[in-house]
Amino acid sequence: MAASAEIVNKSSAEVLEVVTSVFQPGNLAVEEIQVDAKKVPTLPIPLLIVAPKDAGTYPVAMFLHGFFLHNHYYKQLLQHIASHGFIMVAPQFNNCIIPLGDANDIAAAAKVADWLPDGLPSVLPEGVQPELSKLALAGHSRGGHTAFSLALGHAKTHLTFSALVGLDPVAGKGKSSQLKPKILTYEPSSFDIAMPVLVIGTGLGEEKKNIFFPPCAPNDVNHAEFYRECRPPCSYIVTKDYGHLDMLDYNASKLMTCVCKDGSGCKDKMRWCVSGIMVAFLNATIGEKHGDLEAILRDPTVAPATLDPVEHRLA
Repeated sequence: MAASAEIVNKSSAEVLEVVTSVFQPGNLAVEEIQVDAKKVPTLPIPLLIVAPKDAGTYPVAMFLHGFFLHNHYYKQLLQHIASHGFIMVAPQFNNCIIPLGDANDIAAAAKVADWLPDGLPSVLPEGVQPELSKLALAGHSRGGHTAFSLALGHAKTHLTFSALVGLDPVAGKGKSSQLKPKILTYEPSSFDIAMPVLVIGTGLGEEKKNIFFPPCAPNDVNHAEFYRECRPPCSYIVTKDYGHLDMLDYNASKLMTCVCKDGSGCKDKMRWCVSGIMVAFLNATIGEKHGDLEAILRDPTVAPATLDPVEHRLA
């Protein structure tokens, strides 16, 4: 889909603002579905599903939340993406304040993926069908580490993922204290991942909120290293003026959001920006509509937030 542009001319003193369609809500109404694992014996953990209401067949994306967070903190992001024609499946992992490694979450994510063929159609709105031959995997923060670990084969699934998104992924506290499994090798293009990858970073994630808390996305284990270790085709986009948790909904726990450096700009713009970039990438990789992603990579100023750097490697 070619990028559509809206020119807003407020005054001679203001610059023209160009917005691609992916940064606006999509045309589809969406429905939120809570799936209780206690009532579904084949489901390992609870799910939040956000899906279009209109009958049709839609690609699916699994979204894995960050450390000590909840899937419902991402509702606005999930709703935005779903409104563009995707079924979003967001598992809820067990929250433990003590990081004990990522093996349990990786295994649970794999079991959710294996549940999708038989389980997902039974909980979707009438007439809505999943297209599981077009399945994407995404994760934020530690959930990004979980997603990459699953893509690297640290748990087996019966389904094949077609695209991978790391949203400010984090692999531990530092180079010498990686989260297990230790997937970062510090060698360029070392990830054995045979699918297109998008890494979205935050410019302020590597900065401390204050003297009491370490950075939420430290150097050497954050988005920059994840992208460095990706193989083409891969894209890398950093929201320069925003922090590690700025894409969460406003009702996210202040207990968590207060520990991360945040941007001073409008958080709505961050959510529109991140969800729009993800829509553009999913359209290009599992929807075969390349126009919006190409527009963003060619001219990052079309986004609601400042993007810098913006890179793309085809080979």
